[in-house]
Amino acid sequence: MSETSAIPGQDSIQESYIKRIAALQSDNKSLTDELETTRMEREEVRAKLFESLIANKKYLRELERLRKENLTLKRMPLFLATVLEMGPDYVLLRQHGNNQEFITTVPEELQDDIQPNSRVAVNNSLTIVRVLDRSVDVRAKIMELVEAPDLSYDQVGGLESQIQEIRETVELPLTNPAIFQDIGIEPPRGVLLYGLPGTGKTMLAKAVAHESKATFIHMSGSELVHKFIGEGAQLVRDIFQMAREKAPSIIFIDEIDAVGSIRTHDGTTGSAEVNRTMMQLLAEMDGFRTRGDIKIIAATNRIDILDPALLRPGRFDRIIEIPMPSAEARQKILEIHSRKMKKEEDVDLLEIAKETEEASGADIKAIVVEAGMNALRRGASVVSRRDFDAAIRKVLGDEVQGSEESLRMFS
Repeated sequence: MSETSAIPGQDSIQESYIKRIAALQSDNKSLTDELETTRMEREEVRAKLFESLIANKKYLRELERLRKENLTLKRMPLFLATVLEMGPDYVLLRQHGNNQEFITTVPEELQDDIQPNSRVAVNNSLTIVRVLDRSVDVRAKIMELVEAPDLSYDQVGGLESQIQEIRETVELPLTNPAIFQDIGIEPPRGVLLYGLPGTGKTMLAKAVAHESKATFIHMSGSELVHKFIGEGAQLVRDIFQMAREKAPSIIFIDEIDAVGSIRTHDGTTGSAEVNRTMMQLLAEMDGFRTRGDIKIIAATNRIDILDPALLRPGRFDRIIEIPMPSAEARQKILEIHSRKMKKEEDVDLLEIAKETEEASGADIKAIVVEAGMNALRRGASVVSRRDFDAAIRKVLGDEVQGSEESLRMFS
């Protein structure tokens, strides 16, 4: 009886355990769900906190910008002045705009930076606050050749003696000035290249720009001619001033006859302005003011109309003629421009050079390019002698015969 009566009690204990386990499992599930919800909420809060930090940095930057802008707006304006005279314990300034002159002192930290004709900024108490750079026309700044042309002396054919002269006149004084001091002479300072169009004057200047390690400033003579009085002369002064500051430097003036022709006066302000510009150029090249370590190269195909004052020694110490190429020079030019070209065996560059007697260097380059175009038109990858013959006739003038030959060749 006792055993049978114990069974119902055990069943009740088991049922209570099962109910308790179920309740615990239910609590565990609810806690797990609550934990997952809390984890998701924490991630959302973390994301919002990260966004708040980014926004805070943005607002701090904006606050700093506004603070600087506020300080700038509260700051007193500075006035521009030029140094006229300097003494042991004073400096004489002239303020721009009203031309008033006044004496002030120089802060110790700016003593070494201030010279006569320096531009400075002063405050309301007429104290020098900053030393400014020299004023240079932006048109002069863009004439500086930052990236040199990819053209060496080896790519200029048939002008060996001219290349030697220009290297002795321009490169050698810049790279090895001591040899001129040892022999006791002043190195040449200017070179004028003259010759017919297409003979290679500008190519020589490009080769100098590539080979030299100096600052190269390129301009055309027509760029110096301006509408308003004194503007061209001011540009010339700015160009030479920039060349002095960046010395050693080379100034190349292409088509110098546009500004350097014989001085005449027809009663117009235009011719007077051209004359003023040229006189400023003459003064900068060889005037009372020293030129410094600056070499000048000029090019023209009208040397007959240049002013004699421009041609005298001291301004252009070397006047070099760039002649029409000889047969040997034409062959070298052909070899230079066709060295990457695929040619058939019947292409003899010496014979082509003999047939192009009246051609300049530019004409020969055009013949090589046109021969390549002829091969492209007929769908070939190799240039033949017939392509060169048609190109010679087209470039040198016999266009009608060349067109007929081209039609027969491409048909």
